Amino acid sequence: MSTPYPFTAVVGQADLRLALLLNAVSPAVGGVLVRGEKGTAKSTAVRALSALLPQVAVVSGCRFSCAPVAPDPACPDGPHEAGPGTARPARMVELPVGASEDRLVGALDIERALAEGVKAFEPGLLADAHRGILYVDEVNLLHDHLIDLLLDAAAMGASYVEREGVSVRHAARFLLVGTMNPEEGELRPQLLDRFGLTVEVAASREPAQRVEVVRRRLAYEDDPAGFATRWAGDEHEVRDRVVAARALLPSVRLGDTALLQIAAACAGFEVDGMRADIVMARTATALAAWAGRTEVRKEDVRQAALLALPHRRRRAPFDAPGLDEDKLDEILDQFADEEPQDEPDPSSGPDPDPQTDPETDPDDDGGGPDGGGGVPPQGEGPKAPEAPSDSAPPESPPESAEAPSDAPGATQPSAQEAGGPEQAAVRATEPFRTKMLSVPGLGEGAAGRRSRARTAHGRTTGAQRPRGHLTKLHLAATVHAAAPHQKARGRTGRGLVVRKDDLRQATREGREGNLVLFLVDASGSMAARQRMGAVKGAVLSLLLDAYQRRDKVGLVTFRGSGAELALPPTSSVDAAAARLERLPTGGRTPLAAGLLKAREVLRIERLRDPSRRPLLVVVTDGRATSAGSLGGDPRALSSRSARLLASEGVTSVVVDCESGPVRLGLAGVLAGDLGAPAVTLDGLRADSLAGLVKNVRTSVTSPASHTSNRRAA
Repeated sequence: MSTPYPFTAVVGQADLRLALLLNAVSPAVGGVLVRGEKGTAKSTAVRALSALLPQVAVVSGCRFSCAPVAPDPACPDGPHEAGPGTARPARMVELPVGASEDRLVGALDIERALAEGVKAFEPGLLADAHRGILYVDEVNLLHDHLIDLLLDAAAMGASYVEREGVSVRHAARFLLVGTMNPEEGELRPQLLDRFGLTVEVAASREPAQRVEVVRRRLAYEDDPAGFATRWAGDEHEVRDRVVAARALLPSVRLGDTALLQIAAACAGFEVDGMRADIVMARTATALAAWAGRTEVRKEDVRQAALLALPHRRRRAPFDAPGLDEDKLDEILDQFADEEPQDEPDPSSGPDPDPQTDPETDPDDDGGGPDGGGGVPPQGEGPKAPEAPSDSAPPESPPESAEAPSDAPGATQPSAQEAGGPEQAAVRATEPFRTKMLSVPGLGEGAAGRRSRARTAHGRTTGAQRPRGHLTKLHLAATVHAAAPHQKARGRTGRGLVVRKDDLRQATREGREGNLVLFLVDASGSMAARQRMGAVKGAVLSLLLDAYQRRDKVGLVTFRGSGAELALPPTSSVDAAAARLERLPTGGRTPLAAGLLKAREVLRIERLRDPSRRPLLVVVTDGRATSAGSLGGDPRALSSRSARLLASEGVTSVVVDCESGPVRLGLAGVLAGDLGAPAVTLDGLRADSLAGLVKNVRTSVTSPASHTSNRRAA
């Protein structure tokens, strides 16, 4: 649709709209990260913001939006002389998740640069976004190399394009706005800290508000221009208020009391570095200007903390961001506000919400409802459905009520393994740093940090003819290809005559992210001797490792009479950790059903993402006491299922959970069938002296070698 949805028609979501408007008042705040479930008007509100920004004065004909009063002396289109320039609306540039590096930073014509010495540069999205908004939808799914470029540009206020000695620089100062669904994965801490503010959004659960969402959305889709006209007056009022707040901003006074409150809040919540203090100061100042005041008050500091600190405070792995508001109030109350306060401008009012009717917000894509009126306070924001619980679940029953021990001959399932009542979930032990598990060979999957792969970044390993647009020139190979033809091409001067066929693309080797599928035994035998807490701690540690290495993860569990896909493959390791935390145990051990379920999941995922190589992590003690619906001998079935996975080239590793002085070694037998190594829970630790696992090999290892990777208790 050519007519954007009006910003003032987005009702509810007060925190979201306030954060966006504060950045419109003071771009130095540093942008906004909007976190929330799908269909909560995240994209709608962001796209509507550009209509409220004042116009930008630019040098006529400059592709890099230089300011006419102070043009960039290093502008590729320059030098420019100071002048009146022309005014145009502020731009909002969208960065697609799958964009190439050249699309983001721009492209150099390498052929002309080598042959003619001309810097022929085509600007990218960073140049388009200069002095405007750069919007990244699903920013948590952005590739690492693009995130690195964004970090550099945000830190330096400029973009540098380097291609084999040919360099172009241009200014790139922009307002960074990102939206994301936490269920699809978290954001790298480095980029997370670059967002000045963060907001949690959720749909309203009030029927009346959801009705208004549908009513407004349908009215907009039936007549976009007419709908926008009905809201034109409100849009004009908010735009004028933004302009007035910008004009008032230099006059706002940030007193010593407010500065002490800001510093105490940042120190009290143990945020890293000083960026949080600076962002809070700028946000509190913008809040005062938005309210029409020239003095920062305690409520400004409090609101600034709720917007600037949740994503910066130190928290344990897999904890959702948030802020304890009671603790914040205690910190702020330690500093009495004794400074004089001026009265707010009655014409502007203190209410940051440009609307008066409490309703909900339209949907991002015009489908589902988007609410806002029922959004909890920022510090108690809605947690993702899969967020781990902070409450301690009941401990496991005593050993007498659990599955049989690991003693030899204990092959008959107990009453509980035969289908007795399931046991309550136990808490995981503290996570630890694990050894490196990787897939052998050279892949071509998405960039990550686990297995070797051909990637766009990394060390140069060779050269080839480019497949499409040239991005990484291999200079030596290009010169070598062009050199034999110089006489035939009539070379007369010192310059090298280069044709397009001479260009060579550098091939590079880096690291890729894999699909790590966890197959976890949740049967009664795993609960024996209260091992499940240690097992969950090990899987949690591997999940943390998968997050750091940018993997996709999935979770299959088996117990009772079958197996289930507890979590389809996703980039959200938080979701996997939450499912693991709530995982109950009990019942028989249908190992074959679990292996076959894992095989089916890997088959489907191979069709969806053929370039991402899988790594199957089987967490079990190796017992097989149930054939489930398959029928037959459980051990024979599990052996055949494991050999089937091995024959299809699935790379696996077995985490042996068997404990006690007497062990059956069944996990080692399973590892032999899978053609995989086995590692004990202790051997999985990176600081363990035994059982070093650097690469997962597909060759069959003898069962004796599987049990050698153990550490004395």
